[in-house]
This record gives sequence, C-alpha cells and structure tokens, in this order.
Amino acid sequence: MRAAAIGLAALLALSLPARADQQQDPELRAVLEHALASTRCDGHSDRFGGEVFFKLHEPQMRRIVHEPAERIDILRAVYCESNAVINRYRDERGIELRMTPELVLAVIDIESRFNRYAVSRAGAVGLMQVMPFWPKRLGIDNRLFGSVDFNIRVGCAILGFYMNAEHNDYRKALARYNGSIGRREYPDLVLMRLADRWRG
Repeated sequence: MRAAAIGLAALLALSLPARADQQQDPELRAVLEHALASTRCDGHSDRFGGEVFFKLHEPQMRRIVHEPAERIDILRAVYCESNAVINRYRDERGIELRMTPELVLAVIDIESRFNRYAVSRAGAVGLMQVMPFWPKRLGIDNRLFGSVDFNIRVGCAILGFYMNAEHNDYRKALARYNGSIGRREYPDLVLMRLADRWRG
C-alpha cells in the first residue's frame, strides 16, 4: 500500500509544471557566489559524524549507485556541503538550520535518482537538478554542473537559502526549491523518501 502511494506521489511530482523562475530570488546569486568562493569543509569537519553517516547510508546506496568510487564521492559531498551550509548560517548569522545531510539525500533521490547526468524537461542539471540559467549568471562552465562536488555544493546552498527564508519549514523550503510553491506533492514526496529510506 505504501509503495503504491509513493509511486503515485512520484507520478504527481513528475507531472508538476517546471517553474524555473522560482530560483531567481535577488539574494540567491550572492549566496551562490559566496558558496563557490569559499573553502569548504575546513574547520568544521566532523570526522566521526562523517564516518557514521557513511556507514549508515552506503549500504542503501549500493542498490542505486553501482560504482563504489562514485557512491563514496556523493556521500562525502552531501555530508560535507550540507554541514558547510549549516555551519555558515550558524557562525555568520546565529541561525540553526534544520537541513540535514539525510534531507539532501532525499532531495537527490527524488530529483535525479542519483544520476549525475540527469537533465529535466526544464533543463535542470545533475544530482540536485540545478536550474540551467545559473552557469551563465555565475560565469561558470556548464560542464561543471555535472560534477558531483560542484552540483551538490550549489544545490545545498540553494536549499539552505530556502530553509532559512522559510524559517526551517521543510514543506515551504522544498516547494521553493522545486518551483512548486503552494503545492504539497513534491515536498510530501521528498519527506516520505526521507522517512522511508534516508532517516538516520
């Protein structure tokens, strides 16, 4: 019954109209420029937490990402980049984001099914389905958005921005990330995947 519900939710999410304009908040460009310019995962690196995260989720990823090196790269980047965003908001603004690495895994699972070369009908690219206008705006080579580290860094920065803007309201932040404001299908799908597969 639950599998059928998840399947139906997946179909609904795929049918959502793409609204690329949802990632055009004036402040978002500066957030992404800061993320791309900064040195990540230094000073706040939690080796123990990273090992626990890897041991919990690597077995689940084997069924989805068959190449061991790519699996390791994705898990390392998700843990590193999500924590870099959390730490930045805490250190610079005194804000505690409830954005976990597991939430990022759930977003990637729904957005691209961990296919780093995925391209949506709207032209969104890579693991976290970064919108296609960002490379030009940021002066970045398009090919970088197919990179595991780069795509996850940008995706985490965008998701963190929305989590902060929506005061840690998962549904509102996820709807903004997906461009489906006012609709619950996509946020519910991500949160179901988080609960069923990626909860630590």
